[in-house]
Amino acid sequence: MNPQRPRTLRTVTAAAGKPGVYELALDPGRSTLDSAVRVAGLAEAAGFDALFVPDLLRFGAQGTIGAQEPLLTVAALSQVTRDIGLIATVSTTFHHPFNLARMFGTLDHISNGRAAWNLVTSAIGEENFSADPLPDPEERYARAAETLDVVHALWDSWQPGALTLDPDGRAVVDGSRVRPIDHAGRYFTVAGPLNIPPLPQRRPVLIQAGQSDAGIELGAAYAEIVFTSLPTLDIAREHTARIRARAAELGRAEGLPLIFSSFHATFGATEEEARRRVQERIDAIDYERGRAAVEDMLGGGVDLSGQPLDKPLPESLLPRVESVHRRRGRVDVFSRRARDGLTLRQLIVEAQDTGHWSAAGTPEQLADAVEERFRAGVLDVISVHGLDDPQEHDFIVNGLLAELRRRGIVAPAAYEGGTLRENLGLELPRVAVPVPA
Repeated sequence: MNPQRPRTLRTVTAAAGKPGVYELALDPGRSTLDSAVRVAGLAEAAGFDALFVPDLLRFGAQGTIGAQEPLLTVAALSQVTRDIGLIATVSTTFHHPFNLARMFGTLDHISNGRAAWNLVTSAIGEENFSADPLPDPEERYARAAETLDVVHALWDSWQPGALTLDPDGRAVVDGSRVRPIDHAGRYFTVAGPLNIPPLPQRRPVLIQAGQSDAGIELGAAYAEIVFTSLPTLDIAREHTARIRARAAELGRAEGLPLIFSSFHATFGATEEEARRRVQERIDAIDYERGRAAVEDMLGGGVDLSGQPLDKPLPESLLPRVESVHRRRGRVDVFSRRARDGLTLRQLIVEAQDTGHWSAAGTPEQLADAVEERFRAGVLDVISVHGLDDPQEHDFIVNGLLAELRRRGIVAPAAYEGGTLRENLGLELPRVAVPVPA
């Protein structure tokens, strides 16, 4: 973190809108990127720090998430935007680190320093890559750690001064400053060096998603930002304290990693309107499908078909988190909410937001909720969605963000630096290998 810069909340929105990818795919006159391009323009005009593209590697896992490949999506968006950051979700479980270093390095170049990697280890989709079962979380995160060691070494393999211009403006490469990495580890053997020039950010911004014990260890050791599901302030405080304490033990700078939460906000011009919109959403829930959603939130190994909606779940149904191999962080959150006494009906309602933080109210009331977490030190980056809808756009841009800017929590709608790293106030990482005298 840059100690000279006042702490402000950073803002992100999804690079998606309506009509969705499936609708656009049926229109021969339009690109499936059209809605994302429109949202990107709206987000950049409003001063959002970054666009976010999630990913899932299985058909129908969560709506249309995964219907467009994230790196290709943000690469295309880089050509119709100028300042806004570009976050692509990519798994380490199903990709090789040399390819990852090249892909994100190229994205950083073509966007002039706006690339960010949301690293996931994937809880689903293994059937699309081999007949092998999904490795357990410890194995996936061990592979992710080695992937990052390799990727960082490749990005750092071009030392300062390796690429310069001669008096005639031609590129000159000093081969003595482009070093092999000669990595030989448990999962990978990579000679290096990287075959693309040094990156504008040296390293793209690293975001990591995962809240299991192994995920916390990886995030504490490597991540600059951690993407989290923290539905309550108490859970947010506990998680933030835990990961930052571990980061400090590992020698990370104070305040790292930054905490990134998705804010599922229901806006209303009045409190009554917001409550009505929440109730309309609840009234539309299919509770039988909702049972399946809660089963998934609890790891997929429980059967809730016979459980009454208006009673808490019995303790005997709740899984041991360590026995679950997929999305342990989310299983932990929903198990805790069940132990707090929420009924199955209430858990189904919460499952609509997949364990993320949700609130309803006027823009001023929602700004209060955001300010509470920001002042508590458990919120550094927030994502809000709905810019493609004119009413939601007005609530977000002219309501919530305007109020947070008035309070000095969100910076003015202007980009301060030339790269995403600079705009987020993240210092450049040190080069791993010293430059020869």
